[in-house]
Amino acid sequence: MRRTWTIIGVGDVPGSLKWYQSLLGLPETAPVHADFGQVLDSDGTVLLCLHEWGAHEHPSLMSPDHAQPGNGLLLFFRVDDFDMALPRARALVARLEEEPHVNPNTGTGEFSLRDPDGYYVTISANIRENFVREVVNHDGAVEVCDRGDGPFTRGEPVNFD
Repeated sequence: MRRTWTIIGVGDVPGSLKWYQSLLGLPETAPVHADFGQVLDSDGTVLLCLHEWGAHEHPSLMSPDHAQPGNGLLLFFRVDDFDMALPRARALVARLEEEPHVNPNTGTGEFSLRDPDGYYVTISANIRENFVREVVNHDGAVEVCDRGDGPFTRGEPVNFD
């Protein structure tokens, strides 16, 4: 078995842990230490590690001043509860970086937002059937659409049946 533990530098480990747990619909837990926490899936799989900037003198985690957090990194989560993840995300940020749409390469719904430290986070439906239900129209208002097929055009109703 092989696993990658992606570790990102954050300014507030407990706050970032709570943010990711809320975004992903996971139970709220405390970090392992004040300077290190793990976002765990329901089966215990590590999804993401959060490390306080400057703790333990790891060269690439010394300070966010050496490079903009997230430069060259995309945190991409596949989720089974895409329809529930969208309102959770909207409750965490003032605006999404990318509104819900269907990725033409994967055929799955996805949207993107920034975490409290500025990292770019994309949430993607785990299967093709979990398409986006919300569309933003040309006036910026959110509309709820029926399920159906694409192709998806932002701002136009999507038929998902």
